[in-house]
Amino acid sequence: MSEYIIKNVTARQIFDSRANPTVEVELMLEDGTVGIGMVPSGASTGAYEALELRDTDRPEILGGRGVMTAVKNVETELAGYLIGKPANHQKELDEGMISLDGTEDKSRLGANAILGCSMAIAHACANKRKEPLYRYLGGTQAQVLPVPMIQIIGGGAHADFETDIQDYLIIPMGAETFEEGIHMVVDVYNATKKVFKKYGKPISIADEGGFWPSDFENNEEGLKLLLEGIELAGYKPMQEVAIALDIAASEFYEQETEKYSLKLEGRSFDRFAFVDLLASWVDKYPIISIEDGCSEVDWEGHKYLTQKLGDRVQLIGDDIFATNLNHIKKGVEKSVCNSVLIKLNQVGTITETFEAIRLTKDSNYLPVISARSGETSDTTIVHVALASNAGQLKVGSVARSERTAKWNETIRIEQREKNNCRYSSNEIFSRFLKK
Repeated sequence: MSEYIIKNVTARQIFDSRANPTVEVELMLEDGTVGIGMVPSGASTGAYEALELRDTDRPEILGGRGVMTAVKNVETELAGYLIGKPANHQKELDEGMISLDGTEDKSRLGANAILGCSMAIAHACANKRKEPLYRYLGGTQAQVLPVPMIQIIGGGAHADFETDIQDYLIIPMGAETFEEGIHMVVDVYNATKKVFKKYGKPISIADEGGFWPSDFENNEEGLKLLLEGIELAGYKPMQEVAIALDIAASEFYEQETEKYSLKLEGRSFDRFAFVDLLASWVDKYPIISIEDGCSEVDWEGHKYLTQKLGDRVQLIGDDIFATNLNHIKKGVEKSVCNSVLIKLNQVGTITETFEAIRLTKDSNYLPVISARSGETSDTTIVHVALASNAGQLKVGSVARSERTAKWNETIRIEQREKNNCRYSSNEIFSRFLKK
């Protein structure tokens, strides 16, 4: 047991895929085993997320986006707490760091500092045992490979708000394996590139690797182009490839007027009219999943959305839940949404992430493990998805190495675990496919 004693904890400021600083924590056990955690960062962030500590008091350095205060907190208070303790007591250490911080949103020490330590602890233990992280976290019960949800067109905060809708994604519904699913997505990605060229759309890349939506006349145009891309790739809509949307409605909801304002179209909607608009898209296009269809503060809108579409499509709550147990419980009690987006850095520790996944499943909601717009080569979320049997993984597109790092890691795992793991989109989406 003494082999797992933490000997040293260091941190550094590194950079993510959006050229923003982020925290990397390196933790060493007494025998020299090392674990590293690289923390992601979001652009479209919810009001209820754990706080990402930035050096806002030093705007002259990296525009105040630096994380040296968080780095210092790792190397002083958090290291002082962790050194000498057994790393294989993940829950105890995570809870101890939360108590040390002492705030509701981890704002004193920084959720990025705490999460970096939490991730590094788990990686160190897995490395010590010479086993993959998903086996260390999930044991022999880690058996379900995630179905990918992959961006083809990136809008909203990921593309300077060229469109109001944030993500136009696809899910390879007809794939028999994860690898086949990725092949299908790549086919659609390349076909959609041809569709963009056909209509004279510039080919440029948004934050998460999807195509930048230049010169769109309206938000529905993204759906039209994506559907044409699916068909050009030779796939049957819904049966083989379905569409998923991340509306990110909090970004364009005006709380004072309770209106959803689509700037691209110069139109505003009350909550009921906006939900009706989404429903009309579901009627017209092969949409299987909608994320953040209403604002994080518009519980009435979410309620109406769930009543109208909850038995037809997956309705994912992101900003409204923020991977927070209390918010998830509130959503379940109010019968809002039917799925929860799970982000490690929204809540801030490995332990709390798994607790959120368990609560989601126990409530008969679907968990979707998600990356952020600012990512690194870290593949922890792939292992969390498999270890928890979450069933779905949303990372961004199939372009840019911080995205492909996750998809390629899942391909490797599938090959290694072909006799121990299963993959099935029908298992995940059966409740909607029969409608």
